[in-house]
Amino acid sequence: MSLRRAIAPLLALTLALGLWELLVARYAPGSPFLPTPSAIGRWIWGAILDGSLVSATLVTLKRLGAGFLIGAAIGIPLGALCARVRVVRDTLGMLALGLQTLPSVCWVPLAILWFGQEESAILFVTVMGTVWSVVLAVQESVLAVPPLYVRAAQTMGSRGFHLWSHVVLPAALPGVLSGMKQGWAFAWRSLMAAEIFVVILSGYGLGSMLHDGRELLRMEQVVGVMGMVMLVGLLADLAIFGPAERWLRRSRGLSA
Repeated sequence: MSLRRAIAPLLALTLALGLWELLVARYAPGSPFLPTPSAIGRWIWGAILDGSLVSATLVTLKRLGAGFLIGAAIGIPLGALCARVRVVRDTLGMLALGLQTLPSVCWVPLAILWFGQEESAILFVTVMGTVWSVVLAVQESVLAVPPLYVRAAQTMGSRGFHLWSHVVLPAALPGVLSGMKQGWAFAWRSLMAAEIFVVILSGYGLGSMLHDGRELLRMEQVVGVMGMVMLVGLLADLAIFGPAERWLRRSRGLSA
């Protein structure tokens, strides 16, 4: 994002925080349930200085990356298979549609019963939150490829793996990328649900910190962790998905 484009959202954020500070100070001073932005900022700064926020963020990112990559590695070929084979689409595709609408927190009791209070329980919930959205996105993206592209390639001798790798998947890539972004968002939600309910002493993540803030009635901690989650998600979009989308548009002549 250029500096000029960043000015407007920064100004809007500054005004919103200032209004928040004034309203709380005027109508709910000292309320334990509605912290001011300055109180949240003090907690964030203190948590950065003592290393707890940085440590929790790194633990959460490690879990998120592992769960998302595994979910994507499973979801992309399954989605392509659903698009390619009608019977798979009518069975696995319908199952994926149902499971994708299932809230991530529903997987937590199963994960605890199957894996116990272990890292594998959190990984399972994160993967389950990711894989089905990726399956559906890849399936719909492949099905949306114009048949004319396939027929034109077939007339020039393209068959089998060559047809898929050089025609179908490149044509479906914009939808696949959108599905990956959606899978990333679902992975975040699933991971937060898992970290809140699965107690792992060896890996204190952002979800655990969020849960502790609620238990201790430290609303500045709760809101601060929520802000950190939003910030990491925004940075991931700017650093990973944003450049990928820009490269895709340039490679297809849609932008300079």
